[in-house]
Amino acid sequence: MSAALTTWPSELRLNPAKDALSVAFDNGERFALAAEYLRVESPSAEVKGHGMDDGITVAGKRTVKIAALEPVGNYAVRILFDDGHDTGLYSWALLRELGREHDERWSAYLEELAAQGLSRD
Repeated sequence: MSAALTTWPSELRLNPAKDALSVAFDNGERFALAAEYLRVESPSAEVKGHGMDDGITVAGKRTVKIAALEPVGNYAVRILFDDGHDTGLYSWALLRELGREHDERWSAYLEELAAQGLSRD
């Protein structure tokens, strides 16, 4: 069985400001993921699209907050954001991937915003 299937979150903790989610895994990995990052990387069809090149660049989410977390079975969490977005299911493997690949993904996101003349505000 692959590590992605055998590593489980041992803790999900929303900070008091509701602008970051800390995720700890049973293998010792820990990540603090900003609400803005989670929102723009949402795995929902609304953001990622239905095909390889259908995704959109989400702008204007610098101040987004996490309104609630809802468990989905034993494999994911639904993150509800205060801007009304609530259709992304964040699997444990995806949360781990978002933590591990944060720097590369965030840099690519900022470049895409600039290329499209969009802003985080």
